[in-house]
Amino acid sequence: MSAADTEDVLPEWAAGVLASYERHLVAERDLAPHTVTAYLGDIGNLLDHAARLGLDGPDELDLRTLRSWLARQQASGLSRTTLARRATAARVFTGWLARTGRAASDVGSALGSPKPHRTLPDVLRVDEARELIAAAAELADDGSPLGARDVAMLELLYATGMRVGELCALDVDDVDRDRNVVRVFGKGRKERTIPFGHPAAAALDRWVAAGRPQLARPGSGPALFLGARGGRIDQRAVRTLVHRRLADVPGAPDLGPHGLRHTAATHLLEGGADLRSVQELLGHASLATTQRYTHVTTDRLRRAYQQAHPRA
Repeated sequence: MSAADTEDVLPEWAAGVLASYERHLVAERDLAPHTVTAYLGDIGNLLDHAARLGLDGPDELDLRTLRSWLARQQASGLSRTTLARRATAARVFTGWLARTGRAASDVGSALGSPKPHRTLPDVLRVDEARELIAAAAELADDGSPLGARDVAMLELLYATGMRVGELCALDVDDVDRDRNVVRVFGKGRKERTIPFGHPAAAALDRWVAAGRPQLARPGSGPALFLGARGGRIDQRAVRTLVHRRLADVPGAPDLGPHGLRHTAATHLLEGGADLRSVQELLGHASLATTQRYTHVTTDRLRRAYQQAHPRA
């Protein structure tokens, strides 16, 4: 959804504000397209609600309007997670209104939101992660460039915990083999540097030296990972790869690339890494986001205790 998609349903003042907000999200905050779409969908819904209540401009938004908007959605059966996300979107929006002089004050700063239910993410065991990559490597023994690429991508996803969008956006020059680190541009184009180990380094070397040259075309550009036709690989292809290879691992949960990110974080913490370091590696803006993985490790400790301790 873009601001243009709402012009036929929103009054002129609301459509104009939404279009300006879209330009802010894209040009100033440099957010990913799917994040912009989510924000615009939420705020478009809020402005539609405000217009139906008779508001004639963004300066008329007040806390009562915001709360009635959330209440109406709660009554329609939306989950607490969705309600929490929309409350956050509203607070970000009203903060922007105040900063840009479109409203006299930030009314959303006093808006509370329901705490979303925290579910523990599924992760692979260490042996399952090894088997995942080993199964891909066995298929790559035929010397095909796609096989070498798939192993390199799986190794890098698990080694670094990077997001699938970050993996697909990598260029060849983003990898520093002298130091075994990779430069990643995360949400909001925030740059971070992530180390990786020798297995990932060896897989990358095989891909860059022997696999990538076979797929590269004049229009391939600097993309590190290429699709079968020589263009930059897309996220859907990587998700399909992860699901397909995990199907070869008996008993493993059906995860996508984000599941490998969860797995990397969990294994780092179980191996003794501190929360702050894991936060930096994953590119989390808040330590609270990283702390959810401590629940995973605690849950595993509890199961191990109950199975092994004679007085459990």
